[in-house]
Amino acid sequence: MATTISPTTCFIFLPIIILSSFCPITTLCATVLEDLKNLHKPLDFNTTIINNCIRNPSLRYCNSSPMMDLDEIFKHTIVASHLCNESNNPNCVESFPKIDLRNRPNIAPLYLSFTFFWKYCPLTIMSIDFSNNSIKGSFPNDVFFCTQIQSLDLSINEFSGEIPIQSFSPLTNLTFLNLSYNSFSESEISDSQFFKKFNSSSFLHSGALIDHKKFTIKAIILLVGFPILVILMVIFLGWLCFQRPDYLPRILQRSGRFTFTPAILKAATFGFSNKNLVGKSEFVHIYKGVLRDGTKVKIEMYWDDISRDSYHEFVEECKILSELNHKNLVKVLGWCKGRKFRAVITEWIREESVEMWLLESGPSWNHRVKALMGVVECMLYLHEEWPEVDYDLKISSVLVHDSLEPLISRFQVGDRNNSRKKICKFGIFLLEMILNKRVQDDFDGNDDGFISYMRTLHPPDMHKMIDERMDVTETALHHVKQVLSLGLMCIDQSNNEKLPSFAHIYNIVSKAYKDSLVLPYHKTTHGDRVKGHKRVQFK
Repeated sequence: MATTISPTTCFIFLPIIILSSFCPITTLCATVLEDLKNLHKPLDFNTTIINNCIRNPSLRYCNSSPMMDLDEIFKHTIVASHLCNESNNPNCVESFPKIDLRNRPNIAPLYLSFTFFWKYCPLTIMSIDFSNNSIKGSFPNDVFFCTQIQSLDLSINEFSGEIPIQSFSPLTNLTFLNLSYNSFSESEISDSQFFKKFNSSSFLHSGALIDHKKFTIKAIILLVGFPILVILMVIFLGWLCFQRPDYLPRILQRSGRFTFTPAILKAATFGFSNKNLVGKSEFVHIYKGVLRDGTKVKIEMYWDDISRDSYHEFVEECKILSELNHKNLVKVLGWCKGRKFRAVITEWIREESVEMWLLESGPSWNHRVKALMGVVECMLYLHEEWPEVDYDLKISSVLVHDSLEPLISRFQVGDRNNSRKKICKFGIFLLEMILNKRVQDDFDGNDDGFISYMRTLHPPDMHKMIDERMDVTETALHHVKQVLSLGLMCIDQSNNEKLPSFAHIYNIVSKAYKDSLVLPYHKTTHGDRVKGHKRVQFK
């Protein structure tokens, strides 16, 4: 039967002939995928193909390779049969003039994917139409195998990427081209000699042509938008510089590294949340905060209204306090000035006061003299380098670490010539550290009353008030008495000549501290009579 088929069309009929015993020749019972899976080439298929090539050597599969792939050619004939019918050609037995799958989104992408069909594209096909199918992907290069076509319509799809301009050159018979309404990249189509025979209607909204109107709009946006963007960036950077400098790299931060902004404090305290409020009075609120770098801080906010001159003095004082650097001083990190408040920011210290330490722990002499040594070292540092800084040495305000290092937490810029007052305050602090008398508890916080009472005591009476919880040994008793005498000298303001200097205070306390390290404290047991370690009873 194959011998009765014309040479130019026999490649179309083979699968139809195979199916003719089951269904009419004008319809195909199975889908193309089912036929590709289930149909097998007849035994004489090889002979038929050879005869076809003898009759018409121009058939594409005749020149495909030295060894023809018969399985691929057979699949090609199956797809050709289906595609011819799907394209509504009037007589697929006689000819296959067009591929028309417009508005067929369910099958159009499938037929485009059959490379083995396009590889042997029938020479009778003059028109290819895959329009209005919303096909995605790059340009379907397989259609270029059909070099004889006169019409190609790929409009209203979602093809993207570059248009292969050079690949169109073999399509010398092409007179109609429509690539409109796709998403191709801009191409230099206008510079190609081949595309000059087509007008712009072939490329409407395809993305391939350079849209001069679009370019003009982009230029306007660039010319107007870029300066606006620069202005917005400058405004944003300015806002960062003045409101949140902690977000800037250090090289861009302002030189005033101790200056905090209200925005920084607000962020550190979660909007001045009540959960972060740890203390409050009429004009002072104390918050715990966490800075952006994780540093925990204490924020003392003052809500009193001060004059411009007073604020200037406040800033100058904060600058001085921020420069202080000693292990026994709470570190001042900076300050802030808002519209309704001013604030001092220090490191967050959650330690107990010396007062609570003495009351609850009853520390030994060795521990107490170590704490005294830290206070004296800090006093000497401030006296020599920052004499204008005044400090509070009350046992309720001086803190103590677990390592027994004291921390002076309250200080301010005051009078440079108040050494007598500082020494007197230290004397009271020292006596409260050793004796079982407290200014706050026994004298209602009146320093003068405490001093007057101490001056009325004789040494034996004074010794009876030494805190017995220190468990002072005979070896340490000498230093205890020396330090006690030093405290009495410090509170005696009647004679400036007898007033000890800071150097003298340092020498006495440091000697006691060093000896406490050489002869560490030992608790004595019953019957312990080792000389130098016998516990002293104060009577």
